[in-house]
Amino acid sequence: MRHRLKDVAERAGVSVKTVSNVVNGYVHVRPDTRARVEEAIAELNYRPNLSARHLRKGRTGVIALAVPELDIPYFAELARHVVTAAAEYGWTVLIDQTGGRREQERVVASGITDHLIDGLIVSPLGLTAEDLASLDGTPMVLLGERVDHGPADRVVIDNVTAAREITDHLIRLGRRRIAAVGAQRTDEGASARLRLAGYIEALRAAGLAYDEALVASATAWHRADGAAAMRGLLTTGVRPDAVFCFNDTLALGALRALHEAGLRVPEDVAVVGFDDIEDGRFAVPTLSTVAPDKEQIARLAVELLAGRLDGDSAAPARALKASYHLEIRESSTRV
Repeated sequence: MRHRLKDVAERAGVSVKTVSNVVNGYVHVRPDTRARVEEAIAELNYRPNLSARHLRKGRTGVIALAVPELDIPYFAELARHVVTAAAEYGWTVLIDQTGGRREQERVVASGITDHLIDGLIVSPLGLTAEDLASLDGTPMVLLGERVDHGPADRVVIDNVTAAREITDHLIRLGRRRIAAVGAQRTDEGASARLRLAGYIEALRAAGLAYDEALVASATAWHRADGAAAMRGLLTTGVRPDAVFCFNDTLALGALRALHEAGLRVPEDVAVVGFDDIEDGRFAVPTLSTVAPDKEQIARLAVELLAGRLDGDSAAPARALKASYHLEIRESSTRV
C-alpha cells in the first residue's frame, strides 16, 4: 500500500501543509513538530510523489547527459556518477551519444525536443561559444575545456598541471626520452592541447629538449589508436624509455604494442595514462594514471544545474575546478 501525505499528517497529528513543509525542507518548522513528522514518515515508509512535484513546478524531472562516445570507459564511469548525483534531486537522466559532432551537440543543447528535458550536462567536442550564444533557454552545464568562455557553467580539471605532474613523475624516475601519445591538431582537441602543454612544461622545467619525433598523434583516443601510435613510434626508429598517453584507453593500446615488440613495461619503457578507468587497474601491468575525481565532477555539474533550475538563471556563468591525483602503479614503477 502506498501511503499519502494525508496519512503521514494523521499519524503525526499535524496538517498536510506541515508535512509538505517538512518533506520540501522548509526551515520554519518547529523542531519537535519536524521530529514527529519525520518519525511518521519513517513508520509509514512514505515516499514523495516526485512526478507530481515536478509537474507542479512545470518540469519533467528529466535531465540529459550528452557525451561523445559511450564506449569510452571514462564517459561510462562518469555517467554512472551523474545518475547517482541526479537521483538525489529526484531526476531521471537521459543519456545521449553525440559522436562529438557539432550538429548533434547543437540538437541536444537546444533541449533535444520541446519539453523533453529540464536541463543538460554535456561534454562537447564540436560545440562553440557562438553556438551556445545563439541557442535559447535550455539550462546546461559543460564538462571539459572545449568552450572556455561563454554563457554556460563549466566543470573542468587542471589538465595542464595534471599532465605536467604525471610527466614529471616519469622524469623523476630517470626517464629522459619520454614520448607523448594522443596529440590532436583539430579544434575539437582541446584536452589534447592542454595535456601536450603540460608535458612540454615538465620537459622544459627538467632541462629536457622537446622532440617532435617523440609526439604521436591520434585522431581518436581508442585502444587501437594507442597501439597504432606506439607501433608507429617504434617503427620510425624512435626508442622512448617512457610514454605519456593522453588517456587510459590509448595507454592500454600502447601496452599491447610494446608487448608485441618484446619490450618490458616498465623496465624498458614506462607507461602512464590519464582518467583512471577501471580497466587500467586490471591491466598487466596495472596502469599508472592521472585520476580525476569523477564523482566530484558529476556532483558539481548536477549542483550547478540544480542552481540554474532553482532560480539563478541570470547569474554569470561559473567555472568550477574538480580535483585529481596521481595513481602510481606497476606500469611506471614496480610497487
